[in-house]
Amino acid sequence: MEQVLIRAENLKRYFMVERGIFSRGEKRWVRAVDGVNLHIRKGEIFGLVGESGCGKTTVGKLLLRLERPTSGSIYFDGVDISKLDGEELRKLRKEMGIVYQHPQSSLNPRMLMVETLSRPIEAHNLAKDGGEKMKMIHNVLDAVGIEPYLIDRYPHELSGGQLQRIAIARVLLLNPKFIVLDEPTSALDVIVQAHVLNLLSRFHEKFGFTYLFISHDLNVVEHMSDRIAVMYVGKIVELADKEELRKNALHPYTRSLLAAVPVADPKHKRKGVIIRGEIPSAIDPPPGCRFHTRCPYAKPVCKEREPEFRGVDGGHYVACHFVKSRTHKWPSP
Repeated sequence: MEQVLIRAENLKRYFMVERGIFSRGEKRWVRAVDGVNLHIRKGEIFGLVGESGCGKTTVGKLLLRLERPTSGSIYFDGVDISKLDGEELRKLRKEMGIVYQHPQSSLNPRMLMVETLSRPIEAHNLAKDGGEKMKMIHNVLDAVGIEPYLIDRYPHELSGGQLQRIAIARVLLLNPKFIVLDEPTSALDVIVQAHVLNLLSRFHEKFGFTYLFISHDLNVVEHMSDRIAVMYVGKIVELADKEELRKNALHPYTRSLLAAVPVADPKHKRKGVIIRGEIPSAIDPPPGCRFHTRCPYAKPVCKEREPEFRGVDGGHYVACHFVKSRTHKWPSP
């Protein structure tokens, strides 16, 4: 039987906003995450992909309990962590880590690299003395390919790739069970991206880390992940193994994402359809299926009723009124 490390059940996170000075302080809610169900197995790389603003990063923060859910449950290794506070939550921090999109904003500009790397060791009492602490720091720098002399520099003195390696090293010091990778390579050039992705893959193979890999780049997610979930305006619309998703995408939105991926072969015929229009606001999402305003196959039922997120076969899940099995074929729109 599969061992599940993270499980989210009907997870929601709403943020309150005020409309402005001329609306008499009327309050509205941004439905950043609105009823997400997923599980991440121990040792797997779980990909989460979607357009900017769809709620991917908020899901990552919720699973790490950096955000408190509005409702729903989060289970970490079988324990409900959705309502933890104080010392219980602090103990949990050692088991989790996050690598952000922009390392420049996640590293203190006034701290030397040695101070940045010392913080997690000191916070969790991982070293008996200063000598052991420095040994841990030098070991992890060697693992990520950073020269030891760089620990006496400030963030502005390092390149983007070096900073991201430092950010990864900071997480590795805790030897966590679960790591969220939030667009870890999108701010880097192509060559450095490849180096960082190879580094993350090597650590996964060597230490068996469980990753949540968040990105808007379907190519990168497919390269890294075992299973992929596709998110749209706060909801997951499709989830499947990466091979299944590439060969047999069922949701019109997923098919559109795949059709938009650049292909080097000019003779390659794209499957699916390029969607038009803008992504709806999470403050006032469309009724029923949230994709119906852009879907070329939408019918009246799509506006009237929200589709159930259900399994169609062999671990393939989709939220669409018309998809009943994995053999479903869409007509040309």
